[in-house]
Amino acid sequence: MASGALHGLREGGKVIADLGAAINLSSVMSEPSAQPLVGEQRPLAIEVVRGDMVESRHAVAFAAVDASGRRVAWAGEVEAPVYARSAVKGLQALPLIETGAAERWGLGDAELALACASHNGEQRHVSTVLRWLERMDLSAADLECGSHMPYHEPSAAAVIRSGERPTAAHNNCSGKHAGFLSAARHKGEPTQGYIRADHPVQRRVTRALEEMCGIDLARAPVGIDGCGIPTIGIPLEKLALGMARLADPAKLPDERRAAAERIRRAVAAQPFMVAGSGGFCTEVMEQLGARAFVKTGAEGVFCAALPERGIGIALKAADGASRASEAAIAHLLDRFGALDKADRTALARRLHPSIFNRAGLAVGAIRVQAV
Repeated sequence: MASGALHGLREGGKVIADLGAAINLSSVMSEPSAQPLVGEQRPLAIEVVRGDMVESRHAVAFAAVDASGRRVAWAGEVEAPVYARSAVKGLQALPLIETGAAERWGLGDAELALACASHNGEQRHVSTVLRWLERMDLSAADLECGSHMPYHEPSAAAVIRSGERPTAAHNNCSGKHAGFLSAARHKGEPTQGYIRADHPVQRRVTRALEEMCGIDLARAPVGIDGCGIPTIGIPLEKLALGMARLADPAKLPDERRAAAERIRRAVAAQPFMVAGSGGFCTEVMEQLGARAFVKTGAEGVFCAALPERGIGIALKAADGASRASEAAIAHLLDRFGALDKADRTALARRLHPSIFNRAGLAVGAIRVQAV
């Protein structure tokens, strides 16, 4: 195995043996040059090892960018658009605060964290969403995200035992949708059809993405996300810029800066709400607190904001595998200095994930290598 998880990246024409060492150099964080400092055209390789051989490989592209738009590091194709899916919920939640809706409806850390969440559908998640909706004289029937069983198995079993069907409040995106309804209700806009691209709610979300990511999305690829809202194709380097500005909003307009800081405080205070029991994002943020905001998205996407480093990270596993995106973001958090010794111990199973058989025996591992 290489000496560093990102062995083989390049600085100019020189091969860097260990990105961890490169990232710790002060020049990486402070040099004003707009030229990329550490980069490689090849993606990262996530290797699945069983016994004596590599059984499978995943390719992961990533970009790390500071708030000025300067690439700090990258690997693979970072200029082609990808659907960020749920990984950008932190950016999509900005208008909830900027419109005054969060203040109008008395939203606290729990609700704001849920607005950024892909939650498990546990009781705390569902009950918080329902109470939130009640404040606006709305119910789960007003959510347009659809319904599914809770991801959390004990919670799913409880729904089955109750003899009832899951509602839209159980949907992992129900907090985000409650946030959309909050803004619409506050602005006197229709609460029906808020998921459509031409609704004022989605127009504000798109504008926030454009402003944070520094990109005109008028001709960007558009699809429909699993929860029904538009998902827009954005290059990884631009997604990373959006997360960098969330991490370091000092140069943003006052209203946007305050909203970004409020979102970061909320997810740091209520990491359980962002995912739930056993969730990667919850586990990492419970350990790191305000030092990192991490958010997964479907089809192998992950984004992170590192306030102490002033950088944002965005990555995409080419085959959409979450085991690859989780392994990659864990290693990148470490390599960019977000983890200390205690964090590495606490997050060991995320940094060095094992593969277990049905008897609970470790029979393999997942590791990050350069292609």
